[in-house]
Amino acid sequence: MFVPELIQRKRDNGHLSHEEIAYLLAGYTDGSIPDYQMSALLMAFFFRDMDDAELTSWAGEMLRSGEVLDFSDIPAPKADKHSTGGVGDKISLILAPLVASTGVAVPMISGRGLGHTGGTLDKLESIPGFSTQQTLPRFRELVATLGCGLIGQTGSICPADKKLYALRDVTSTVECIPLIASSIMSKKLAEGINALVLDVKVGDGAFMKTPERARLLATTMIAIGKAAGVRVTALLTQMDEPLGAAIGNSLEVIESVEVLRGGGPADIRELTLLLSAEMLLSVGRTGSIEEARELLVKNLDSGAAYEKWCQLVTAHGGDVAAIHDLSRMPQAAHVTQITAARSGTVVGLACERIGRAAVVLGAGRAKAEDSVDPAVGFYWRAPIGAELREGDVIAELHWNDEARRDACIPMLRTAISYGEKAVKPPLLIDRLDEAALTPAPIPASRFQQVRRG
Repeated sequence: MFVPELIQRKRDNGHLSHEEIAYLLAGYTDGSIPDYQMSALLMAFFFRDMDDAELTSWAGEMLRSGEVLDFSDIPAPKADKHSTGGVGDKISLILAPLVASTGVAVPMISGRGLGHTGGTLDKLESIPGFSTQQTLPRFRELVATLGCGLIGQTGSICPADKKLYALRDVTSTVECIPLIASSIMSKKLAEGINALVLDVKVGDGAFMKTPERARLLATTMIAIGKAAGVRVTALLTQMDEPLGAAIGNSLEVIESVEVLRGGGPADIRELTLLLSAEMLLSVGRTGSIEEARELLVKNLDSGAAYEKWCQLVTAHGGDVAAIHDLSRMPQAAHVTQITAARSGTVVGLACERIGRAAVVLGAGRAKAEDSVDPAVGFYWRAPIGAELREGDVIAELHWNDEARRDACIPMLRTAISYGEKAVKPPLLIDRLDEAALTPAPIPASRFQQVRRG
């Protein structure tokens, strides 16, 4: 096949066959098709989109490019959760042990933070000794014995996606919905799960700024899951303000442990329960959302979820003493209180700017190769609806570098919009499942052969 001809056809709004897409992805994965040609193709997809058949083939071949895990020998149902990323989103750290404590296995492959959103792996690795770089046999062992494991993407799982993810970041094609959906779903389907619950963030601090874009992304992923025989449910949740108060890796672990001990911020606890209940219902662990929620609340308040979390930390090589005594978690050298420059009601937040302030402080990455300081971050104290007086604390800054601190402070102060009356955004915006696919757009045949493979 002549690659420039395929690029030209897609550029001119033509169709690529399954065989052509398989050729392109195989060639890019093995290095015979260079970055510059794949960059041109990604830009063609960005402007011309993918039709249903192209999307099915693209996602299926990304999955086929590596190993698909098989947990069929584990009798427990398998489910996972994926978030599209937000500010202060530490839900996975609580959800994985909580759901596992109910008898549902959670094989979770997570990512690192990039841009204004944090990464689950960076948060876990702020726990002294915790290793997310486990071999696949060890990952299977963790899921079989503990009911959950938390690892990073390995070279044998979706290698095509690993290369494409980096290329999309430097070619301004990240926002392309078919590319986002196929990237997420290929990795999640490789986990060998029966069901997936998506947390699709909406708002200023999310990649999807509007409910319309979020619904399009959600239904695209639901359709891919349906074609693959995996039940997918999506919750659209607000990201116009940070989740909880803690933003920064070690600080977010500390806040997560507080929730696992039965306390913590109300919005973190509630969103964890919403997503976890959908997981239990999706795999038939319970017959209703109400029954699922009752079981989950019981395991949070009884300490069962916290016990599972401690087992998980130990199994990953982490120092569980730092979980029992949170003062042993990484600590920044300095703490500074940031105060409001004026009085007024907080009517809105530039949530993405708050997330980027954490990156400037050293808690996140502007580029994939950047290092992360696990100790730095801040507690956000000015949620939407707060009545502030000049001099009130809006953030508690934990910092190690003076220049980074000085660059971060004005970003936080200018993130607040003041007014007279605030409207608190609802946590849950919408719920979508296969019923939202009218008609169901993707034929199952392509993915059935992928799953058999």
